[in-house]
Amino acid sequence: MPAGTLLYAQSGGVTAVINASASAVIQTARTRKIRVLAARNGILGALREDLLDTATLSTADVRALAHTPGGAFGSCRLKLKSLDADRARYERLLEVFRAHDVRWFLYNGGNDSADTALKVSQLAAEFGYPLTCVGVPKTIDNDLAVTDCCPGFGSAAKYTAISVRECALDVAAMAETSTRVFVYEAMGRHAGWLAAAAGLAGEGKDDAPHIILFPERAYDEADFLAKVDAVVKRVGYCVVVASEGIRRADGSFVADAGGGKDSFGHTQLGGVASHLAGRVKDALGYKVHWALPDYLQRSARHIASKTDLEQAMAAGRAAVECALAGQNAVMPVIVRDSDAPYRWHIDIAPLEQIANHEKTMPKGFIRKDGYGITAAARRYLSPLIAGEAFPPFGDDGLPKYATPKLASVKKKLPAWKG
Repeated sequence: MPAGTLLYAQSGGVTAVINASASAVIQTARTRKIRVLAARNGILGALREDLLDTATLSTADVRALAHTPGGAFGSCRLKLKSLDADRARYERLLEVFRAHDVRWFLYNGGNDSADTALKVSQLAAEFGYPLTCVGVPKTIDNDLAVTDCCPGFGSAAKYTAISVRECALDVAAMAETSTRVFVYEAMGRHAGWLAAAAGLAGEGKDDAPHIILFPERAYDEADFLAKVDAVVKRVGYCVVVASEGIRRADGSFVADAGGGKDSFGHTQLGGVASHLAGRVKDALGYKVHWALPDYLQRSARHIASKTDLEQAMAAGRAAVECALAGQNAVMPVIVRDSDAPYRWHIDIAPLEQIANHEKTMPKGFIRKDGYGITAAARRYLSPLIAGEAFPPFGDDGLPKYATPKLASVKKKLPAWKG
C-alpha cells in the first residue's frame, strides 16, 4: 500500500456528472487502500485546511454520488494567479498538504483548474515535496483543449436538445394566435458547443431550432432580424437558440451586463435571450417568449446522457491510476476512435497543453450561413447525448439524490488569514 493521502477537490460550475467522477475517484482509491480527503468548496477548502474525510461514507453512499448532481463537497470560483503574484497562497497549499501527508492532488475542473494543478505541481517540485498533481476534466462548455469532449457536456447537451424540441412543439401549437418567436439562451462564453447541441432537436430545413447564434460568428442584428422575419413568414413561427457569449463585430458582448467581472476575471454576462426578444418585438412586432435555463441545463441529472456518465467515471478512475503511477501534471482525456459505431478510450495529456487553452467550434461545424450546424457537427454531437442514465426514483415521484454527511478532519495549522 503506497504511503500518503489523496486530496480531491471540485472547481468551477458543477455539472450533472461531476459527482460521478468523484465517486469513481473514491472507489478506485479504496481498492488501492488509499485514504481520500475532499476539500470543502474546492481550493478554498485546501487553503483553509477545511478538509473532509471520505472514509465516513459507506460503499452505498459513494455509489449514490454517481447519480447525484451538484458538487458533493462544494465547489468555488477562485482563480489563483501566477506563482509569483500568488506566492503566499501556493505556499499555504503546500503547508496544508504537508500537514496531512497529501501526496496526490486531484483537481476536478476546467481550464483554470488545470492551470492551478499545473502551478501547484511546479511549486512542489521547487520545494522538493513529493506531490503528484492530476487534473480531472469537467465542463459543460466542452471547451477543454486536447480532449475530444468534456465530462458534463454530454448531459447538458442532451438537456438542451430535449428542451428545445419540446419547447418548439409548444410554440408550434400556439403560433397562430400567440407566441411567434421563442428565444432559448444556452451557456457558452466563448465556445458555442452547447448552443450547437440544440441543433440536434431538428433535422429538416423547417425544424426547430431555426436559428442558432454562436460566439464564433459575429452577431449582425439587421441580418438576424431579417432571418427571423423570413422564418416566421415561411414556417409560421421561429425558435432561436443563442449562446450567452455572442459578440458583435467589434468584439463587444451582446449581453454585457455593465462590464462587471466574476471571480475568475471573466466579463459578467446578463441575459442575451431577453435582449434578443426585446429587439424582435420592437423591430418586427411579433409576440416573443424567452427562456434562460441557467443552472437547469447543468444540473439536470434526471435526463443525463449515459455516454457522459460513463466518460465521467472513466476520467475519475484514470486520474487515480495515473496519480498512483506517478504521472505528474497530467489530465485524463477522451479520445474518439470512431463516430459510428461510437468508440472512445482514455489517454493522458500534459496539463501544459490544456491549461489556459480553449477549444471553440470548428468552422466545419457551423453552417455556411452561420445560423445552424452541419452534418459533421451532428456526427460529432449525436453520440455524446446517447443513452439514458436515470437516477433511482422514490415513492414521492422524485429522484433519490445523495446528501452525504462527512466528518471534518482535525486542523493542524494556524488559521489561514487570506
